[in-house]
Amino acid sequence: MSDAAARKISDDLLRPLLRTSWRFYALVAFLGAIVAAGLATWMYQVWMGFGMTGINMPVYWAFYITNFVFWIGISHAGTLISAILRLVNAGWRRPVTRCAEVITAFALMIGAMFPIIHLGRPWLFFWLMPYPSNRMIWPNFRSPLVWDFFAISTYLTGSVLFLVLPMIPDFALVRDRTTGLRRKAYGVLALGWRGTPKQWHRLESAMQIMAIAIIPVAVSVHTIVSFDFSMAPVPMWHSTMFGPYFVAGAIFSGIAGLIIAMAALRRFLHLEEYFHPVHFQNLGKLLLMMSLLWTYFVFAERLTVWYGNESAEVQVLRVTQKGTFAPLYWTMVVCNFVVPFTILSLRRLRTITGCVIASFCVCVGMWLERFLIVVPSLGHKYLPYTWGTYRPRPVEIMITISTFAAMVLLYTLFAKFVPIISVWELKVGEHAVREPQLQHAEHAIGEVRP
Repeated sequence: MSDAAARKISDDLLRPLLRTSWRFYALVAFLGAIVAAGLATWMYQVWMGFGMTGINMPVYWAFYITNFVFWIGISHAGTLISAILRLVNAGWRRPVTRCAEVITAFALMIGAMFPIIHLGRPWLFFWLMPYPSNRMIWPNFRSPLVWDFFAISTYLTGSVLFLVLPMIPDFALVRDRTTGLRRKAYGVLALGWRGTPKQWHRLESAMQIMAIAIIPVAVSVHTIVSFDFSMAPVPMWHSTMFGPYFVAGAIFSGIAGLIIAMAALRRFLHLEEYFHPVHFQNLGKLLLMMSLLWTYFVFAERLTVWYGNESAEVQVLRVTQKGTFAPLYWTMVVCNFVVPFTILSLRRLRTITGCVIASFCVCVGMWLERFLIVVPSLGHKYLPYTWGTYRPRPVEIMITISTFAAMVLLYTLFAKFVPIISVWELKVGEHAVREPQLQHAEHAIGEVRP
């Protein structure tokens, strides 16, 4: 790669960090106001009690657990996809990986809040942690809350490490481009990076190890989330299919979230030269494959319930297929199968706009799917006299909206302070292999080894 090409990549990808327009401040203020409103609403709920929500007997899990499962699913967009693409050495992954890995970290943080929001006394959430106490009281390890604590904390730790490691060379690049306090801050984040062969070797080894380790962790996390449901004797929950069904749905919604994020970055940060149509086409093909897999799981689940003909499960099936939840169910089918299959199976429709439309529909459909897993089964248990209904209240709706605003806000702030595309990885993809005698030479921070 020529020096001019390397400089252009650095200038383009560092431009959002070094230049700030009024639009950035307006967007942050708008999103911050929504997040603040959601926080105030939650404090109001804590003060007034759960009676402010629609959660009541027999539906004790509703919007909050729906959002929990949804955001944990969205988190699979990043680390899992990025790790697989790194291991297979897919060349087109280079502009995509960091965009994906950031989604994982922030979605996990947001999803982890919902079990705490759902607690009646959230200030006692630390009881979930297995710490030694004077009374030698340990958490109830048969509780799904404890399973989720271990799963999410492990996945979040691994995902943050997987995100931060390839950011170190870019922090050093920004350090050398800034002055004053920003230079000091990025110098601390760069951890003394100088781009020596020894540092490159250690970085590449660490990234390879993390890519291998994070895949089974990512799969196990959403399997454990599915155990929250499948371990309970509730109609249509007590199923051995829930593990792979939840993992497939998580990857499905995660890819959709990634496509939307990439399209927004391409549009608002003017990164058309780096997010090419081929990236959206490849991710669109993955989205189409996961749509077909998700459809198979949904069909298989309904088929076994119909064939088993167990009265309580058939009642839940009827209420979702042609009862009060039927509009939501068929909207879910249209969003998750009909629209993606129609758009993504035709090459001329598999454009950037087509992929974004399909992805938006998938996100809506997957949120409805999580809602239809949680509420109808709890509202129609085995004894008909315990049946009940659920209607969300403004408190739950406002908190839900604020979490989506929080995701956009965190993503916007990250793109402002960190290059959203890995500069050094992009240069590696364009860099010609050097002669053997130059492999052990020291090089400047703006110059990247292959």
